[in-house]
Amino acid sequence: MNLNDLAANLLQQQRSTPDLIADALREAILRGIFHEGQSLRQDEIATQFGVSRIPVREALRQLEAEGLVTLHLNRGAMVSVLTASEAQEICEIRSALEVKAMQLAIPKLSTADLEKAAVILEAADQTTDAGLLAQLNWEFHATLYASAERPRLLTMVKNLHVNIDRYVRVQMAQMDYQERSQKEHYQLLDACKKQDNKTAVRLLKKHIDTAGEQLVMYLLQKSQQR
Repeated sequence: MNLNDLAANLLQQQRSTPDLIADALREAILRGIFHEGQSLRQDEIATQFGVSRIPVREALRQLEAEGLVTLHLNRGAMVSVLTASEAQEICEIRSALEVKAMQLAIPKLSTADLEKAAVILEAADQTTDAGLLAQLNWEFHATLYASAERPRLLTMVKNLHVNIDRYVRVQMAQMDYQERSQKEHYQLLDACKKQDNKTAVRLLKKHIDTAGEQLVMYLLQKSQQR
C-alpha cells in the first residue's frame, strides 16, 4: 500500500478535506511509507489528492500538533524525528496519565467493556501484522480507559500513543515483545475483572515503563548507527 491507495480509500469518506489528508499522511508515516526526516512537499501531496495547497497546509498543521510533522519556515515540512529523550518524556507522561485513567475507570467498568477488551486481545493473538497489532494495542487500552469518562484526558493519552506509534510497530514486529505484551495485557484485564485497582495500576505502570525503556534503548542504538 502507498499514499495513493490511502488517499483513494479515505477520500470516499464524508469528512473535511484537511482531515482526510491528515488521516492519509498520518497512516503513511505510521506505516513507514514516509520515513523520519523525510521532506513532505506540499505541491506533490496536493497533486496526489487533486486539491490546492491550502487543505494540505492545514493537514500538516494537524500532524505538527500531534508531533508527527515538523514545519520549518524556509525548508517546509518534514516527518519528525523522535529522540530518545523525547520518547522517555512521552512514556513518563503516558505512565502518569494512564494510571490516573485506570484508577478512575475500574469502578465503572461494565461486563460489556471487559468482554470487548477480551475480544480485542483474542484478535491480537491471531495476527502478526505490526500495524494491526499497534492498532489493537491502542483499542485495548482505550476500551479500559473509556469508562473513566474523562474525554480530555483520553484525548491527551491518544495523542501520546500517536507520537510513538510508528516506533511501537517496530517493537510489535518482534514476536518476543508481542508475547510479553499480550501476557501483561491478560494480567491487566484479569485485575480489572476483579476490580483490583492496586494490582491493575501496578501492572499498567510496569507495562508502560518497560515498553518505554525498550523504546529509549532502541532509539539510542539507532542514533549511534547514524
